[in-house]
Amino acid sequence: MKEKLHQFYSKIRFKKIRNRFLAAMIVLSIPPLFLLGYLSFNIAKDTLLETNKKTDQVHLRSSSEAADLIFRNIVNLNRSVILNDEIRDQLRASQHSDEASAGARHEKILSQLQKMVNNLFINSRYVDSMCLVDLQLKAHCLGRSDNLGVYEGDGQGEKIKLSPWYAKAVESQGQVEFFPDNVLGDTSYTFSTVKLFRDSENISGEPIGILIINISKSIFDSIFTETDKQAGEYIVLTSASELMEVIYPRNSYIELNGLAGGKNDLYPRLEKQGYMVVDFKNETTGWTFLHIIKLSELLKQSRQIGTVTTIISSMIALVALVLSYFISGSITRPLLQLKKMMLDWTKGKRDFGETFEHDEIGAIGQTFKKMASENEELSERLVHTELKEREAELRALQAQIKPHFLYNTLDSIYWMATIQNNQDVAQMAFSLSESFKLSLNKGKETIPVYKELQHIEHYMTIQNIRYNHRFKYIEDVPSQIKSMEILKLLLQPLVENAIYHGLEPKVVEGTVSLQGAMEGGFLTFVIEDDGVGIEDMEQTEQGYGLRNVKERIKRFYGEASELIIDSKPGSGTRVELRIQQNGNEVKLDV
Repeated sequence: MKEKLHQFYSKIRFKKIRNRFLAAMIVLSIPPLFLLGYLSFNIAKDTLLETNKKTDQVHLRSSSEAADLIFRNIVNLNRSVILNDEIRDQLRASQHSDEASAGARHEKILSQLQKMVNNLFINSRYVDSMCLVDLQLKAHCLGRSDNLGVYEGDGQGEKIKLSPWYAKAVESQGQVEFFPDNVLGDTSYTFSTVKLFRDSENISGEPIGILIINISKSIFDSIFTETDKQAGEYIVLTSASELMEVIYPRNSYIELNGLAGGKNDLYPRLEKQGYMVVDFKNETTGWTFLHIIKLSELLKQSRQIGTVTTIISSMIALVALVLSYFISGSITRPLLQLKKMMLDWTKGKRDFGETFEHDEIGAIGQTFKKMASENEELSERLVHTELKEREAELRALQAQIKPHFLYNTLDSIYWMATIQNNQDVAQMAFSLSESFKLSLNKGKETIPVYKELQHIEHYMTIQNIRYNHRFKYIEDVPSQIKSMEILKLLLQPLVENAIYHGLEPKVVEGTVSLQGAMEGGFLTFVIEDDGVGIEDMEQTEQGYGLRNVKERIKRFYGEASELIIDSKPGSGTRVELRIQQNGNEVKLDV
């Protein structure tokens, strides 16, 4: 089986490496390009749909809130009419009045209604008409003739009492009820609110009238325009679960006659017709605000992205094919030349157990194995030689620098000087020994501040012995700082720099001071001398001591740490070292 597979692979495999490379480039470049285009189109489409749904939801919420403001004003108008004492008195009087006083009463009611519309109702422009019907079924109307529309004529009282809207108004116990159409049946351009007018002075709360306010459906034009009306169609529906009726708009590019039905039937039908549906329920009326838009219109931009992506992918694929052809040739030609050179160089018998295919890469592999084998032997010899040389260097270095030998020697000098009563030499040997121990610090990179200060004191002792006590050293470092750890050899080189470049050239006596403090999250040290100062500040960048300290604090504590130099010729030099407190190794020594 294995042999058959090998034979099959040998038949379909390209013999030339150039053809293999070209096929690999085609397989690796062209399918991913088209897959990328397909994924880009679908991701763009899904993102666009999701974004539009969220945007529509926000628009519908804003529209509903804007509608609530107007609807609440209409509810407030209803309540204002009901609470008006003069209108209530006129309605009570209508129960026992004669025909002669009916006209005057009618004028008073209309006057009060007009006054409340003008004074209390901000959006009165949307009120198409208002009718107050007393128990005698006499209509007192603003904005229309004093009749009851489809209920006008004989038996109008019974007709009204048998109407669904009247029954709902009675059942609501005085609440304002919103109806999707004009309850008087006059026009389809308006919808109505109905509130039962009860007598507040009657214990049983008997009704004394009905208040009907007819509102223009143009209110929805204003509401949806204010929400930055976009493509698609805004629709207002009743929210009945069995049957949803269209309230707005009256005319639409969408066939609204087919929309009647329950929500579970309506939404799937719209989506099946190619619409995206987003809805929001109005709080005041309970009506459903709906926005629908054709997916073909919405995805127009996404399809443009898909088209452009396809074109670009095709162009890149074509370029990839052309480049693959030329690149494969440019790669295989040098390999063939390399094969010839290496075969000429590797003439002779070489026994390696593994075998290669009879192609260009196979020949290169055989040659490389030979070269690799020889190179491995050479590398092992070279590494072995270097290790021996390094070992010899380390031994020589260890022989030259032996801390115990140096400590013992300095200790012998100290005691010899003490025996000979040469206190300066003894002191210098002791200070040098201690200074050397502190510098080595047992191989540690950090050192407590108090040990670094001891290092400075030993250094000053040696310098004062050398220069006959010309230098005065002042130290002012709080005790809480002394227990903290810092990078070793930070302060001593700065003091040494002050001695050699500031005080020594001065000839006369001089002072160097060191102050430590914690300031704003930084551990700060200030080294100040009254020496000759620095005439050329650029020389500080060339000196090894200061440059070394700068590089070490930047590397160890970060860029926030810094070394600040301030000097005036003839007046001395001030060096400030600022170490960030939360940097490496700036911590209490516990």
